[in-house]
Amino acid sequence: MVQQNARNRQSVLKTLQVNEDIQLLEFLNANIKDLSRNKIKSFLSKKLFAVNGKRISQFDFVLHPGMRVEMVKSMSNVFPDNPYISLVYEDRWLVVIDKNPGILSMQSDHHSFCVKSIRDNDFRHSRQHCTAHVVHRLDRETSGLMIFAKSTEVQQLFVNSWQELIKDRRYVALVSGKMQQTDGTMRSWLKDDKYYFTYSSPFDNGGKYAVTHFHTVRTSERYSLVELSLETGRKNQIRVHMQDLRHPVVGDLKYGFEDDNPIGRLGLHAFRLDFEHPVTGQILRFETPYPTAFRTVF
Repeated sequence: MVQQNARNRQSVLKTLQVNEDIQLLEFLNANIKDLSRNKIKSFLSKKLFAVNGKRISQFDFVLHPGMRVEMVKSMSNVFPDNPYISLVYEDRWLVVIDKNPGILSMQSDHHSFCVKSIRDNDFRHSRQHCTAHVVHRLDRETSGLMIFAKSTEVQQLFVNSWQELIKDRRYVALVSGKMQQTDGTMRSWLKDDKYYFTYSSPFDNGGKYAVTHFHTVRTSERYSLVELSLETGRKNQIRVHMQDLRHPVVGDLKYGFEDDNPIGRLGLHAFRLDFEHPVTGQILRFETPYPTAFRTVF
């Protein structure tokens, strides 16, 4: 099991397994074909390689069978001053990012700039021969954790086994009004009308069944902080279910109150994401802090 925090400022770009006694520089030259010997030496001197999790700069460090060598870069090198996303985790098959509000997950008919285009640019910049493939989406104004696959094959592994692979997926929402229930579950069928407004029904209306669990973390007379766990991942699911509870998400112009937005953004953040790696089988756990703005109203 690997647990990651989005405030960790490094990312693993490549992982190599050692099968023989060999010096580190010799091993890297033999196994990393897309970097020159001088570039590898430069990376070593900057401690951008780690052996069993410990950064090493010694060229003649002796490796033994069973050791793990990782190519590691600091976040500041990967995303210099990027105001839209932060890299949380990366391996040869996928990346996990923390998205800021205000940017699309993937391009639309009218907007080509999106999280996917940023990731594609960074893959090119780091000379990785891959593109970003969307595994799941967040609304433009929702912030938080997202997975992108590096190939269509890995993307399909997620798509075909999503319910089995995702172990925990949680959001935190700042909502209007004082929640009376500490814990509960919303179940309904969600269906779009011709104007793409999502309606909720307690009965099967031909839409998609949606289940949202909620836990109230904090309340005041005007606002509540609520954690939400999804059994399903339907379009606008949380926003519609909070509307059903008569506690819409703050800043939600579509399903909430237009004049109730003390934080200047949509009050929804995907803060927790645990999943089984579709290739390695490893359980990965990621968590980001609640946005500071969500706490300022209490």
